[in-house]
Amino acid sequence: MAGAAASSSHTLIGSIIGVGVANALMHGRDGSSGVDWSQASKVGYSLLLSPLVGFACAALLLVALRMLVKRRDLYQAPVGETPPPWWIRGLLILTCTGVSFAHGSNDGQKGMGLIMLILVGTLPMAYALNRTMPAEQSLQFAEVAQVTQQALQRHSSHPAPLDPRATLTLYLREQQPSAELVPALGALAGLIGDEVQGYGSLTRVPAEAMANVRNDMYLTSEAIRLMQRHQHGGFDAATASQVQVFKGRIDDATRFIPLWVKIAVAIALGLGTMVGWRRIVVTVGEKIGKTHLTYAQGASAELVAMCTIGAADMYGLPVSTTHVLSSGVAGSMVANGSGLQMRTIANLAMAWVLTLPAAMLLSGGLYWLLSGLL
Repeated sequence: MAGAAASSSHTLIGSIIGVGVANALMHGRDGSSGVDWSQASKVGYSLLLSPLVGFACAALLLVALRMLVKRRDLYQAPVGETPPPWWIRGLLILTCTGVSFAHGSNDGQKGMGLIMLILVGTLPMAYALNRTMPAEQSLQFAEVAQVTQQALQRHSSHPAPLDPRATLTLYLREQQPSAELVPALGALAGLIGDEVQGYGSLTRVPAEAMANVRNDMYLTSEAIRLMQRHQHGGFDAATASQVQVFKGRIDDATRFIPLWVKIAVAIALGLGTMVGWRRIVVTVGEKIGKTHLTYAQGASAELVAMCTIGAADMYGLPVSTTHVLSSGVAGSMVANGSGLQMRTIANLAMAWVLTLPAAMLLSGGLYWLLSGLL
C-alpha cells in the first residue's frame, strides 16, 4: 500500500489501547479493565463516522455550489502551468489555511496528550501536578476545596462512606448514583483540601504522595464531570456553581501543558508535513478520482474537512485529517460524475480498517517484550 493515506490518529489510539490491554493481562486482570472503553468507543465512533460525513457533505456542497455559482472556470481542471484567477487562488488559500489550522489543532492535542502521558508516568515529581502554581493560588485551592466540602455536606444528610475513593471509582465505572455519592464527593474534596493546605503548595508535595494526590484530584474531577452530564446529585444553583469552581481549580492543577511541549509538537508537525507531504498529496489529489481535481472539488473537500475536524476538535475527539479529506475528495468526484480509481479506494479502505488493530497488536507486543527485558 505504498503511498496509501494512513492515519496517525488510528495509529496513536490503537497503540494506547494495545498497551492498556497488555498491561492488564500481564498483571492478571481482565484485558478490558486496562482501557476506559466508554471513552474508547466515543473515539472509535468519531474515527469511523468522520470520513462518511466528509464524503456525503463534500458531495452535497459541490452540488449546491454548482446550483448557486455559475462561474465556469471554477469547475474546470487546471490546464498546464497557467495559474488560476486571483479569486480562485484566494478561495483555495482560505480553505487550505482552514484545513491546516484544524489539522494542527486536532493533531497537536494528540501529540501533546501523548507527551504528557509519558512525562506524568516517567517523571511524576515534575509533571504529575502543576508545580508552577504559586503558593498563594495553592492556598486558595485548599480554601475552595473546603468550601465545596461544606456545601456538599449541607446538600446531603447521608453520612460519608468510610472509603470515598471506592464509592467514586464505582460511580465512574457504572455511572449509577447512590445515596453515598454526594457525601463521598464532599469527603474527598475535604481530603484534597487538607492535603494541599498541609503541604503549603503543590511544589512541596513529596514524591511518595504525588501519585495519590493526583489520583484523588482526577477521580474527583471525573466524578463531577459525569454528575454534571447526567444531572446526578440534584444540586441547587449555588452548590452546582461551587462544585464547578472546584472542578476548574482541580483541572488547573492537573491538566496543564508546559510551553516547551506545545512548541515541540508544533515544530514536529511542521517538519513532518514539510518532509513527508509529497506522496500523500499525490494520492489524495491525483489518485482518488479518474479525472484531475477541479477548483470547486478541491475547495469543497477542504471546506468540509475543515468544518468536520473543527467540530471534532471542539468536543475533544481525535479524527483523521487524511481520511476526512480523502473521503471529501471521493465524494466530490462522485458528485461530479468523474468516477473513482477503485484500487486507490481499496488501499485507503484497507489502511482505514487495518491500522487500528495492527497498532494495538504491535504496541501490546512491544510493551510485553520490553517489560520482560527491563
